[in-house]
Amino acid sequence: MEYVYAALILHEADEEINEDNLTGVLEAAGVDVEESRVKALVAALEDVDIEEAVEQAAAVPAGGASSGGSAGGDADEGGDDSEEEAEEAEAEEEDDDEDDDAGGEGLGELFG
Repeated sequence: MEYVYAALILHEADEEINEDNLTGVLEAAGVDVEESRVKALVAALEDVDIEEAVEQAAAVPAGGASSGGSAGGDADEGGDDSEEEAEEAEAEEEDDDEDDDAGGEGLGELFG
């Protein structure tokens, strides 16, 4: 999560989100920087409009995706990839929910 926060700080400061800047912010915050994670984040954010992503995230109520609501709301026109990714994420969340339910029963018995 620190890596995303560092990218948001760079965005707010109108600085370029690149490996050197991201690493600098993370090191200044005392984070043990993993170069592979920095490279992956910079590559992932390359084609992302951060301002738009922040606005969309702010428009989604807390727990919006898990409560059956659509996390994307108004999907971008021509955003077929985004729709597919959203569907995959929802499917993974459903699988995670099932796993969580099964695992919780045992913990309740342990701690009574």
